[in-house]
Amino acid sequence: MSFHSFVFQQVSSYRESKSDHRKFYIFTATKTLHLRTDSRSDRAAWLQALAATRGIVPLQSISGEFSFVSPKDLSISTERLKKRLLEEGTNESLVKECEQIVDSEFSEAQEQIKLLHEERTKLLDALRQLEMANLEAETSGIHDNVYQLRNHKYSSLRRGKYSECSTSASSDDKKEFEDISEEDEASFHDTKESFSEPDVGSVYTHFKRRTKLPDPAEKERGVSLWSMIKDNVGKDLTRVCLPVYFNEPISSLQKCFEDLEYSYLLDQAYECGKSGNSLLRALNVAAFAVSGYASTEGRHCKPFNPLLGETYEADFPEKGIRFFSEKVSHHPTVIACHCEGKGWKFSGDTNLRSKFWGRSIQLEPVGILTLEFDDGEIFQWSKVTTTIYNILLGKLYCDHHGIMQIRGNRQYSCTLKFKEQSILDRNPHQVNGFVEDVTGKKAATVFGKWNDSLYYVAGDELNKASASLLWKATKPPPNVTRYNLTSFAMTLNELTPGLEEKLPPTDSRLRPDQRHLENGEYEKANEEKQRLERRQRMSRQIQESGWRPRWFEPQGESESYKYTGGYWEARDDKSWDDCPNIFGEFTEEVVDCA
Repeated sequence: MSFHSFVFQQVSSYRESKSDHRKFYIFTATKTLHLRTDSRSDRAAWLQALAATRGIVPLQSISGEFSFVSPKDLSISTERLKKRLLEEGTNESLVKECEQIVDSEFSEAQEQIKLLHEERTKLLDALRQLEMANLEAETSGIHDNVYQLRNHKYSSLRRGKYSECSTSASSDDKKEFEDISEEDEASFHDTKESFSEPDVGSVYTHFKRRTKLPDPAEKERGVSLWSMIKDNVGKDLTRVCLPVYFNEPISSLQKCFEDLEYSYLLDQAYECGKSGNSLLRALNVAAFAVSGYASTEGRHCKPFNPLLGETYEADFPEKGIRFFSEKVSHHPTVIACHCEGKGWKFSGDTNLRSKFWGRSIQLEPVGILTLEFDDGEIFQWSKVTTTIYNILLGKLYCDHHGIMQIRGNRQYSCTLKFKEQSILDRNPHQVNGFVEDVTGKKAATVFGKWNDSLYYVAGDELNKASASLLWKATKPPPNVTRYNLTSFAMTLNELTPGLEEKLPPTDSRLRPDQRHLENGEYEKANEEKQRLERRQRMSRQIQESGWRPRWFEPQGESESYKYTGGYWEARDDKSWDDCPNIFGEFTEEVVDCA
């Protein structure tokens, strides 16, 4: 048996039935529960237990203060150890060395306890917000427009009349309860003999997204990478046609959205700024800028190069964000994006220059990313260089290296150094940096790894024992394929029921070669990729003949693009008349611009 509902005692009421001595009701703002026991005495016991429980459970059980020992409050003494060793005639220098070992081990344990303490605090904060959100939902009768009041005629009457528990009958009980619909009347559920903790996540508005890719329809064939690229050393790889086997089933437009996986960091940054903590806002922005690289770990396949005018939308209500991107230029290849969140907007355009140097591929991002909060504070930065090593021999891996300058228009800016990995480096993926104010004074020091986590320490002294966690990467999914997509990335190309009819014909989800690859239909994927690449080679001629992006416009001589608006409104109206079917058949003369 599973729970039918989740009920908050403090904002619920209950009453026994006058016509049935085994039946009683629990009223909330959103629903009425009809319960039937085995006997009159069982019903009385239930009502008595409910009344007693209301007095025991406080309104904000999680919101109260938790008492626990802070790692800073822990201490140890080595006096007893020192005394015992001296009694045994141990040399004083050896005794001192033993004390240092104990102190060192304790410091290490203290740091681990501190990390656990931070995780516990974050969990309690999340639970507190969760409980408060649901209490507000119950008392107001609406949560994100999902809940609807049932039997509104009677809900207001019940809230006023039964705001306190009552086990006595009144003269109008029978009339009121007889007016309940037959559907409600027939909805009975057996009660449990014992209770268990409900799933905390079940009280959130949940958007079910897939957790794995479709099982491949065909067995994959191996292809020699060297045979494909030996004649392309020193060339721009965006213009090299590779078989579909070297692609992953997402486009570069969708890969841009992967940078928003940890968008909650921007939500936190917005709230920090609202509360006057500008330093913590800047630190969260820095963590967000680093977090976008975590999804690249173990990713060895190339995303699909979008066609000119190809678009991608991502509507994630559970994250509170809406994202849109478009390929706005073919030569050079430029992708523009725009995302709106809770109190912030994120936008940018990227021109990715890539070169093959025999044993490695170097990717140089060109473009500026802009984050603007509703209060007017702006941060801007550019991405660092990415290099993919051991293309031909050895274990394939990628590394990100260079200096990232995050410039703010107010009090704080941030400088981050992505350390380039050396051959003998046993501690790769390192990121170090600092936040400084307008006078150049260091306000905080940050350190961590771009594939794992980021920490900060107030001031310019790096004391890792007192560091606080800013961001932690999510664990890899259990259903890993050769693409090594994250759980978030697996959802990006999903066509949920009803979505296809809302999309414009330019959306990446409708691209046939990419869809065939996702389904493991490799022969069809390769055929479609070759067909679309013939169309791709026409893009320069199309662009030079006066083609313009549909949803972005260039900004003067800066070669940057700005979102013009109107996409989501057109989506609501299904107004895609001016959006061509770029993935369909074409008969124009093919022009080879390679």
